[in-house]
Amino acid sequence: MMANRMSDYAANDKRLGTYLKGRRTKLDPAAFGFSPERRRTPGLRREEVAQRANISPTWYTWLEQGRGGAPSADVLDRIARALMLTDVEREHVFLLGLGRPPEVRYHKNDGVTPRLQRVLDALDPSPALIRTATWNVIGWNRAATVMLMDYGSMPPEQRNILRFIFLDPRARAAQYDWESVARFVLGAFRVDAARAGAAAEVEPLVEELRRLSPEFEAMWRDNDVRGVHGEAVKHIRHPIAGPLAFEYSAFSIDGRTDLSMVVYNPATPADAEKIASLMKRR
Repeated sequence: MMANRMSDYAANDKRLGTYLKGRRTKLDPAAFGFSPERRRTPGLRREEVAQRANISPTWYTWLEQGRGGAPSADVLDRIARALMLTDVEREHVFLLGLGRPPEVRYHKNDGVTPRLQRVLDALDPSPALIRTATWNVIGWNRAATVMLMDYGSMPPEQRNILRFIFLDPRARAAQYDWESVARFVLGAFRVDAARAGAAAEVEPLVEELRRLSPEFEAMWRDNDVRGVHGEAVKHIRHPIAGPLAFEYSAFSIDGRTDLSMVVYNPATPADAEKIASLMKRR
């Protein structure tokens, strides 16, 4: 058993070294201020990568040769920056070197790509939106505007699901069990924000809601956490369409673990017809 484990470690070390060498040889020395002259092989030299990563050239050479042992997360992070790796490439390096992905780095988002917007639009008449790790809504389709909230009419800083749940009277009117929904939203929000490393970013929002909403203050002190992804049935009261039921699903977006797509699929043909009818009026 021990021999098998050592063989696995050696194989991982070799794969990591091969990948690092491959990325190194694809870089242009001139772009990093190094002379491109008198080079026997393309790309940066090992000592140049080590210099950029602020690590020992000998240690980096050992890593590429598959005999450096398991590097620390800090070393892998510095090498990833030195090699100008993308987030996906950085994750791959961590999986090869440590057998786990790196800690998620929070990205501030102001909008969605045209590709993601086309995905949202294709889901009509199912209301769908994209939210950040801090539960700001940055993308939505027409069905979401009709059934949930006219996000386009709101200032960007107000397009936050927690703000709506705890500060907007329309949220209470729409929910059959507001307290249960509020607790679920807050517990899931805690998980998302912590996973994304966004504690500093959500602090102003949390402090504002604690000041403005006694219910938020009490629930925040409870420190509950909830599963954030999965499926559930959500019942709401729409001011025009009346009672509606949705199959609620949340999905991580490929390559962007800090974003989630939430889809409210009509639970019955009758619910779908109500939404379609409302959309025709708008």
